[in-house]
Amino acid sequence: MTRRPTILIYHEQVDEIWAGLRDAGIDAEFLFASNLAQARAQSSRADALVALDPEITEDLVSGPRLRWIQALTSGMERVLGMPGIADGVALTSMRGAHGPQVSELAFLLMLAVARRFPAMVDNQRRRVWDHWRQPPLYQRTVTIVGVGAIASALAPRCKAFEMTVIGVDDRASEAPHFDRIYPPGQLHEALAAADFVVLLVPHVPATHHLIDAPALAAMRPHAILINVARGAIVDEAALIDALQHGTIAGAGLDVFATEPLPPESPLWAMDNVTVTPHVGGNSTSYIQQMNGTLVHNLRAFVDGRDGDLRNRIERV
Repeated sequence: MTRRPTILIYHEQVDEIWAGLRDAGIDAEFLFASNLAQARAQSSRADALVALDPEITEDLVSGPRLRWIQALTSGMERVLGMPGIADGVALTSMRGAHGPQVSELAFLLMLAVARRFPAMVDNQRRRVWDHWRQPPLYQRTVTIVGVGAIASALAPRCKAFEMTVIGVDDRASEAPHFDRIYPPGQLHEALAAADFVVLLVPHVPATHHLIDAPALAAMRPHAILINVARGAIVDEAALIDALQHGTIAGAGLDVFATEPLPPESPLWAMDNVTVTPHVGGNSTSYIQQMNGTLVHNLRAFVDGRDGDLRNRIERV
């Protein structure tokens, strides 16, 4: 008799995840962990691990039975960097599930920095009536670096604001809602055309410090940088220098080289910077958003159809 596979689900809201799976009819034994200690205590029994990529540790992926890791994040940088994962372990992500919330945060940051909204909030606290000219997003140009699933959700939203949308990508030469897509070799040209630059590329060796001092110098002095991707894509020291010297007008940052952002970072106190605490992928409806992919992949794994796993990532 074939043994049912054992699935370990490790998440702070594991009960909520299970509520979406309970009636899916998946023929497996499920283990549940809401913290790392619980996950470690059960990991040796697991054929599959379902967890957020930043929460996965080396010991969780070294179990003798492990055959599949499902990240509940769009990126898998942490897992991909682990040498202890056995050959043949399937890796899948939640690519595409974060489009709505990341897109909305990108708009929040564009508007907050461009309109100096934090200053308005501060004025409200101090009961100061002050106003200044408000620059709209209407008919501005946005360059989106990385034309993937999240960019595909962001681009039509930009079009709803009647923005010109430029992309930078090494795979696509055209895509719906993009007016033009540049290859990576023309990154500086694409940056120079933008009023807003939104970063949506994964952090891999080729994108480490992709936005460095020369890239920032290629941007317009009134341009605003939005990073909702990964902190290491930006050379943070170069960015601070560019913000201090007016190379660019401002930045909206959800991700940083070191997280949490250290209290001594100059970014906290800059009037032309809006800081958010890596909340781009967070959503009150995220578990429902990812449920379709999770149920599909669980069924494929339990049925032995590893080739049907969605969002599979190959280790290089």
